[in-house]
Amino acid sequence: MKMVSMKNVCALLFLGVLCCISSVTPTGNISKGTADGSETWGYVEVRPGAQMFWWLYESPNKPNHTSKPWPTILWLQGGPGESGVAYGNFGEIGPLDADLKSRNSTWLQKADLLFVDSPVGVGFSYVEDRSLCAKTDLETTIDLMTLLKVIYDGNETTESRPFYIFGEHYGGKVALTLGLAILQATKTEELKLQLEGVALGNSWISPEDYVFSWGPLLKDVSRIDEVGLNQSNRFEKVYKILALKIQDQIAKEEYEYATDSFFSLLNVIYDRSNDVDLLNFLLDDRDDSSFMTTKVSKRLGNKHYAMVSETNSTDYDTLMDGPIRQKLKIIPSHVEWGEQSIYAFVAMEDDYLRPRISEVDELLSKGVTVTVYNGQLDVICATKGTEAWIKKLKWDGLSTYLNLRRTPIYYGEDKSTTKGFFKSYQNFAFYWILEAGHSVPVDQPFVSLEMVGNIMNTLNV
Repeated sequence: MKMVSMKNVCALLFLGVLCCISSVTPTGNISKGTADGSETWGYVEVRPGAQMFWWLYESPNKPNHTSKPWPTILWLQGGPGESGVAYGNFGEIGPLDADLKSRNSTWLQKADLLFVDSPVGVGFSYVEDRSLCAKTDLETTIDLMTLLKVIYDGNETTESRPFYIFGEHYGGKVALTLGLAILQATKTEELKLQLEGVALGNSWISPEDYVFSWGPLLKDVSRIDEVGLNQSNRFEKVYKILALKIQDQIAKEEYEYATDSFFSLLNVIYDRSNDVDLLNFLLDDRDDSSFMTTKVSKRLGNKHYAMVSETNSTDYDTLMDGPIRQKLKIIPSHVEWGEQSIYAFVAMEDDYLRPRISEVDELLSKGVTVTVYNGQLDVICATKGTEAWIKKLKWDGLSTYLNLRRTPIYYGEDKSTTKGFFKSYQNFAFYWILEAGHSVPVDQPFVSLEMVGNIMNTLNV
């Protein structure tokens, strides 16, 4: 495992760490921050006994020569069960990497960044009783709305800024329901946020379409072979039976049973592909050199769960419960980072296979910009599956969009190497990112940074 060096741990106590400002509200919510105001973090009690942790970075790159409001990005991690404050922040787009060194591809160059540990029970968020874990996407959304109302209540400066939600993997599902909730709350003036867009990065929007994409994709890229006609036919038969079973269970809204069938299908995929990394088909799941591992197996009671994980080989336990805990100074002594994450995942199993295509349609109809981006090498949310659910949209611009030609993407001034493709129509856009797996900001950091700038039109402010 990649460990955080003591040298970098000492470097951690980033500027301002020793001089923190704190405040406690009458409701028990607590917040702290650096003396210069560039970072704030805290807990919001979203329900009695349920505390959600957040961390907001103010960008040092805000230009002084423009009156254009500077945007804010809310990052929602996947799982459900993965920590945005850890993986999204230190692993992907925050100002420091997991070795606590400056990241020159941080998205702070384009926006302020708000990370949350959601749903409650993930990362530094916690519940006093496991029964308080959110059980659905909508419950998670309500908790996030409570948090946003606390953070932005009465803050006219932040309320007037463009607000974007970026969701990776399962975070994309919640990004959609949260986007709709924000629109409703701003309409009734319960919340003053200028929602401009929702971005779905390798997001788990239509499990049915992804399930049906795995076999064809893995055969096309030689992770599942054609050697032995009987073996091939047997794989195809088992795969098809399980995929159709999942499709039928989703159609009947039997989501708990569909989740069990889903894990059975995963076992078939692992067996026939020699343990392919679900987040990058070029790698093996057991390959410690991979940025990500794909299976976290736990046994709770009589059930076995395999949770798709976006964790890389970094020792996040040591990082988060060591120097980061020391910096934050508000993490309760009884809270161990990530300790409750598996319970947060299990609590939401009934919603795990629930599709969210109709929410994409609803956001589009309300004028919100929806951007989809997919890494070429991903399996769990394969591009083939993403393209399939997009074709199911009822959006009135779909036919025109599908018939448009893609535009190639390059990095900077270098036009010699294609980094991806892009296509957009009205308020919908799709980015195909080459040589990237499930986590595009990790595999193509500078291409994704340019993409973010394009999405928010902040490249030339």
